[in-house]
Amino acid sequence: MDAAALDRQARTLSGCIPPLLVSRLLEAGHSEEVEVQARRGEWFCARAWAQLLGDQGRQTEALEVLSPYVATGWWPAAQVQAELLESWGRAEKAIILARPYASKAGLPLEFFARLLARHGCADEAVTRLSAGIEDWVLATALVDIVRGTGRDEEVAALLAARIPARHRCDGPWCCRGLDPDTAIGLLAAIRERQGRIDEAIALLHTRQITSVNNRDQLADLLARHDRIEELRAYAATEDLGDAARRLAEVLEERGDVEGAIAVYRQADRPGDLDPNSAFELAQLLARHGRGDEAIHVMRVQADGHNGDDWILHALSGLCLDQRRPEDGLAHLDALAAARGGEEEWDLYWMRLPLIAARDGVDVAVAHALSHPEGATSYAAPHIAELLAGAGRAGEAVAVLERHAAANSNELAGYLIDLGRANDAVALLQQRDSEPVSPVWTGSLINDPPF
Repeated sequence: MDAAALDRQARTLSGCIPPLLVSRLLEAGHSEEVEVQARRGEWFCARAWAQLLGDQGRQTEALEVLSPYVATGWWPAAQVQAELLESWGRAEKAIILARPYASKAGLPLEFFARLLARHGCADEAVTRLSAGIEDWVLATALVDIVRGTGRDEEVAALLAARIPARHRCDGPWCCRGLDPDTAIGLLAAIRERQGRIDEAIALLHTRQITSVNNRDQLADLLARHDRIEELRAYAATEDLGDAARRLAEVLEERGDVEGAIAVYRQADRPGDLDPNSAFELAQLLARHGRGDEAIHVMRVQADGHNGDDWILHALSGLCLDQRRPEDGLAHLDALAAARGGEEEWDLYWMRLPLIAARDGVDVAVAHALSHPEGATSYAAPHIAELLAGAGRAGEAVAVLERHAAANSNELAGYLIDLGRANDAVALLQQRDSEPVSPVWTGSLINDPPF
């Protein structure tokens, strides 16, 4: 066992038992197998088994399971042990364990600083994080930690210094680490909690990139402070649609379903009728018992974006949910006819659940096997899912075993369901020949994980 091998196991989820299948082993009653593998170098088994032992009050045994992993110097193992120690009320030991890793900066320092702050050492945490404010993860932790410490202005000044007066990034690698837009967002968060809402709003209006992970900080701020008319005005000009979605969420929460629907259907909003907004509208309609309208919305999108697979998936899913598989099949049939009757597997397979819902699983499987790509390794999981969904896990295994190397996780899951835990573990632990790469230190600005 060494840190590089553990790191590769955690990053690639190959040659090991991945977290979802560890959970599946435990749920299926194979805790003995998880314990055995935890002591043989399976990190995800060790993590789950240690947590389980801790929950049972067997803290010494939990630490013994983690000990060889921590001994490699691999940070994720030390972090898990520190988290367990803290949850057991042994924060001082957690701090002692995590302290040496904090010198690596990045994620270990973020964890350590938050740990310090939770246990009365906020000053040290602020000092450490302030020195690494060029890393956006550390800057975010710093803003969180100074809440209630009286040091908001000190951190605000550090953030303001990172916001150039005229420069704006023109690409993702322009400003590594804490870019101006992220600094603006963090400074706005401080101003908001100080009650300086207008200043926070003004700051957020200066951003170049307005949304992160499909959330718009300004829209969320306006919603929190019940400034609905300002949110409505902002949604009318924000062309990504995230502000409009937030407005619709607020209106739906208040019981104004028609108002929420109108937000998505508003003709003068930039980006109106784009596929993402249409999908949100369809989900809203379906939640309120208007399935016919929801299907119509996605059908219009499917007609306008011929063959776009995610839109077809959304339409097919809606038809299944509304128990109208024939409608989904009719659209897919029309699409296939327009293409001369041929469909590649990446579009064809989405019709299988619809056929199963209308005609039964055996008919769907027969259709799948008759397709020119029906015997390929990438078709096997779709066929197996149909069979397993009908309670025929043994047949699903038979399908996947023909392509075991390409579908090891799916096959292992069904083997576990059938009580063949040993076979599943042996399959998952087949190692490939990829060389072990250096351990990622967790720094997000100087040591990217690629």
